[in-house]
Amino acid sequence: MLPQELIRAKRDGKTLRGEDIAAFAAGIGDGTISEGQIAAFAMAVFFNGMSRDECVALTCSMRDSGMVMDWQSAGIDKPVLDKHSTGGVGDNVSLMLGPMVAAAGGAVPMISGRGLGHTGGTLDKFEAIPGYQAIPDQDTFVRVVKEVGCAIIGQTAALAPADQRFYATRDVTATVESVPLITASILSKKLAEGLDGLVMDVKCGNGAFAAEEKFARELATSLVEVASGAGVHTSAILTDMNEPLASAAGNAVEMVNAVRFLTGEYRDPRLEYITIQLVAQMLVAGGLVQGHSAGVNKAQEVLQNGAAAEVFAHMVGALGGPVDFVENLDKYLPAAPVIMPVPAPIAGRVWGMDARGVGLAVIGLGGGRTRADQKIDHAVGFTDLVGVGADVEAGAPLAMIHARSEDAANEAILALQKTYTFGEAADHFVPQPMIIARIEGKNT
Repeated sequence: MLPQELIRAKRDGKTLRGEDIAAFAAGIGDGTISEGQIAAFAMAVFFNGMSRDECVALTCSMRDSGMVMDWQSAGIDKPVLDKHSTGGVGDNVSLMLGPMVAAAGGAVPMISGRGLGHTGGTLDKFEAIPGYQAIPDQDTFVRVVKEVGCAIIGQTAALAPADQRFYATRDVTATVESVPLITASILSKKLAEGLDGLVMDVKCGNGAFAAEEKFARELATSLVEVASGAGVHTSAILTDMNEPLASAAGNAVEMVNAVRFLTGEYRDPRLEYITIQLVAQMLVAGGLVQGHSAGVNKAQEVLQNGAAAEVFAHMVGALGGPVDFVENLDKYLPAAPVIMPVPAPIAGRVWGMDARGVGLAVIGLGGGRTRADQKIDHAVGFTDLVGVGADVEAGAPLAMIHARSEDAANEAILALQKTYTFGEAADHFVPQPMIIARIEGKNT
């Protein structure tokens, strides 16, 4: 089918054949499809959607536009597993989850991204570590996964190149917010990792890309059905993002938070619960445990016996970071010159937070980007964030600001205070559930 005829068919609401979608995706990857044709196709899908089978065809075709990892040929006989989050604030789950799954017997070749909008990026957090190779060559990537069990890196040009070009066009043509196109974009990169199992963490709330539960459920269901249709054991959980997940928001400060979590020095309760739940689902997906409760027990075991922290330290060293990073965080991570408390404006109970506002405040400090090519300040951010449900006195710290200057800190104080909603401490408070829903897939 000619590209313009395929666009016409989708424009008119018709169902496309898998081979025609594959040819179009191949054309995106090799440049024979023009930017205008990509934009027209994206807009047609935006308005008319795609069936599950169409989305499976688009996902697999974009996956196959580049390299697809073959771990069995690399001599890895463990289940190859990964997790993807749709993004949140204080969401440093991947930093602990990858090493935990590896310590429990899985192989985790995690391709992560940089910060997007108000949400933080796993890759940015690792780049706070001096020497860490965020985008290593292919041989190094394979070697580290084989030797350590886990490698957390960024996307290379070899993986799903059609998606990179497709997304760039969607980004400037107001067609990003399409469930089928989001699904194909996310999964084409993840499935190029050569996975046996995948768990999706779809965030829902004021700090999430999917702020409304209806949209979050639709996206989670699409991701599970399409990945399962592509032959990968996949499940998803909808998790609350109406407040930061960790008590830290920023890059180096979230790295400190993660290492403290792994070593057992301190674990944020909400962060610990979600991380363990996701690890358990990954272990089930990989056949490493029989049942979710066994997965929870195994996740707790690799934390308590230090195995996960050991894998993390080994991974950092294998990817060029300091071999003694875990033991000497303060020696290696950048530190902000100004650290100041954020005083609570009134006394009362924290009834709510604007997690998106917290993420924007981090960007205001220089810890995020307003354009793709912008450098970020890894040292800035917030620590000791007081969570929803806590009682505070007037003037007591809501958080500690890590800033480059006093002026920046003072601006951040005002920005962070605005993200908090207070009520009477005596009023009955009912916390939101951490997990809103679970969605299981069936391979076809």
